[in-house]
Amino acid sequence: MTQTAPSASAAPPDDVVPGQEIFTPEFRADPYPVYARLRAERPVVKVRTPRFDSFLVTRYDDARQALSDPRLSKDLYRAGDTYLAVFGEKARQINTNMLNSDPPEHSRLRRLVTQAFTPRRIEAMRPRVEEIVEGLLDRMAPHGRTEFVDEFALRLPLAVIGDLLGIPEADHEEILAGTQVIRTVGTGGRSPQEDRAAIGQAQERLHAYFTGLVAAKRQEPGEDLVSALIAARDGDGRLSEAELVSTCFLLLFAGYQTTSDFLGNAVVALLTHPEEMAKLLADPDLLPDAVEELLRFDGSVPVSSFRFATEDLEIGGVPIPAGSIVTIVLSSANHDPALTQDPDALDLTRGDTPHMSFGHGVHYCLGTALARLEATTALRRILVRLPDLRLDVPVEDLQWLPAASAFRGLLELPLRFTPTPTEGGPR
Repeated sequence: MTQTAPSASAAPPDDVVPGQEIFTPEFRADPYPVYARLRAERPVVKVRTPRFDSFLVTRYDDARQALSDPRLSKDLYRAGDTYLAVFGEKARQINTNMLNSDPPEHSRLRRLVTQAFTPRRIEAMRPRVEEIVEGLLDRMAPHGRTEFVDEFALRLPLAVIGDLLGIPEADHEEILAGTQVIRTVGTGGRSPQEDRAAIGQAQERLHAYFTGLVAAKRQEPGEDLVSALIAARDGDGRLSEAELVSTCFLLLFAGYQTTSDFLGNAVVALLTHPEEMAKLLADPDLLPDAVEELLRFDGSVPVSSFRFATEDLEIGGVPIPAGSIVTIVLSSANHDPALTQDPDALDLTRGDTPHMSFGHGVHYCLGTALARLEATTALRRILVRLPDLRLDVPVEDLQWLPAASAFRGLLELPLRFTPTPTEGGPR
């Protein structure tokens, strides 16, 4: 990589680093050398982007401390103009959920959602997840090539979260169209202003969709999560209408977008580390541990959602003034030598490593069981049915989501394999 942060000798650690010195196309393809330098030289550093400034926290120990610090608020409504700079006014209607709240409000919202999002409910979905995976592979297998992001990685978690929330299959394309506008911000030659306008319109469409879905489920409840959320109670309190709609939006993105991007990242990691792929082919029982290592190695959520300093504080010895936005770089923390030996190597037999791909503290991801179920099921069957899977383009030609995206993933992933007929004929 040619673009790196300035060295510690060039500027004190509280100086602003221009965002364009870090978030380059080269950085998006491989951010880890830059993260390593930041950890070594400027582990807590303020970065300026066109929309806002933010302190990046890159070391593992600092990240854990920051994610547990109650002085770093998730309630960006308290941030006033800073909130508007980050999200825009139109985002308020979809951000009334547990992700953007602090205890005790966060505790109330999470408790209500947890009532409907139980491990038993997730485990009961295993046969359906397996069915979806097989159906997608059946369509891919006879052709010998695939654009994996569109034909598998996006489709699996969308179908799963659609079933969980009770979204009719006929509506999946409408959901995909809206979420892809948000996911692919920074592509298509749009200006930042056009991006924000497009995102605002997509958010409004999704808000309208989920408002309608909640109303329909209220009239005719089903065996789905939205119906369960409508019925969920905490003492005398229920989720308000705004909280219900916003929570549906949150669960869609948390249960769909993150998993789809991770599946692409995991496949690339395996295909570019053939000795690790060979381990899995020889011993599929390694898969649960392999998924954890793949999450650590190249997760789909590179940074935490924004936090807001409610008072002056320090992280890693660096002063953080009240009012500052703080961004914890989960991907950097996962590659910190303080976490594990030789962190930049992919080692599927590494064993238990407390990575931060699902966050830490009270906002630890509620959907970890579902993400792990989907990932292990998908990779297990891909290895069985497409054992000679390979990239269809040079790895350096892969197109990653741009810096403006909150996710780490691929725009496209062309793959080849030996075609095999689908049992029972085409589907």
